[in-house]
Parts: sequence; structure tokens; C-alpha cells
Amino acid sequence: MQTNLIGIILLAAGASRRLGTAKQLLEFQNQTLLRRSAEIALQVSGKVVVTLGAQSEMLRKEIVDLSVEIVENKDWEAGMGGSVKIGLEKLLATNRDLRGVIIMVCDQPFVNGDLLKKIVAKYEATNSPIVASQYENTLGVPALFSAKLFAELLALEHFQGAKQLIKKHLTETVSVSFPGGAFDIDTPRDYENLLKKFY
Repeated sequence: MQTNLIGIILLAAGASRRLGTAKQLLEFQNQTLLRRSAEIALQVSGKVVVTLGAQSEMLRKEIVDLSVEIVENKDWEAGMGGSVKIGLEKLLATNRDLRGVIIMVCDQPFVNGDLLKKIVAKYEATNSPIVASQYENTLGVPALFSAKLFAELLALEHFQGAKQLIKKHLTETVSVSFPGGAFDIDTPRDYENLLKKFY
């Protein structure tokens, strides 16, 4: 299933300071996390925007051959909200008919195409304004936001993320179970644990 009525924003602008190296370029299952995430997004949508910031030239080389739009957030240090905004602006510049957008990050190694397809299917079945992933008693990304929330996504402050809207619209949010979402890579130990689990 691939839908062109749902766009995807892959957030990959951070500097990975706690890790000490670009997490986007860490390898998992013979691919960098960045390329793996971009390819997974392309399984679900033909309209994928990747937002880069820190070390953007190095990261760009990793995905330049893929059918994704790459945008650079020059103000990436100010926070995730700016990347959400420029990513959505890029999508809407050529796709005014989008029904929704999935926001995802590249440091959740257990995200796969099946999960994203379940999120889209849940949206199609419920028409809820938000379909979020559920893990460890929280709701988060990957999450789909319907077009009726685009204005609010574009109005996020730099320091805010998509989770602000999930909290704001909690009673209207439906979820898809994603236990693996609790694992992300922020520190060298996180990455070591991932490798121990799979190799």
C-alpha cells in the first residue's frame, strides 16, 4: 500500500550531542539509520521530505539518490518545531491536496513499513485528526496528523515538537500499538544494546 494523499516528514536535523557522533549514520541491518528510515518512508508514500541540519552535507550524500525531497533547517539548533514547519511547507508547496502527514524520526530502529501502513489504515478507518504510536504508556511518533491540523503544525514554536499537538488533542487521538517505539538511540550505550540484541 502506497498512498500519495499522505506525506511523510523524516526529521533528521539534530546534532546527536549525547551520542558524540551523527546517529543518522549509525548502521543497523547493513544500512545507516537515515537511509533505512527514508527507504521505509518511501514504502508508504511517494511524497517524503527529509529535514537536515547539523552535518547536512555529509547526511545528504547518504540519501541523495533516493526519491525524497531534502530541505535544510538552518536554525536546527533552535529545536524540532522549525524542522516540522519547513518540512510541511515543502510538502504543501507542491501537494495542496494532502489529507495528512506522518512525522517520524530516524533514531527509532524498530520502525518499519508495516507500522506506517497500520497508522495510515487506522486514519482511513477512523478519520481521527491524529493517529499516534503507543509505547510505554505514552503516545508519540511516528504519528499521522490530518490536514485539519496543518495550520497548528505550521504554528509550532521552535522548541516544540509534534507531541505538543498530541497532548492538546488527546481526546481526539487514536493509537496504534508500537512497543518497539520505546527504544531510541541517544547514547553510545543505547547503540551497544541495539547491536547486542541483533548480532
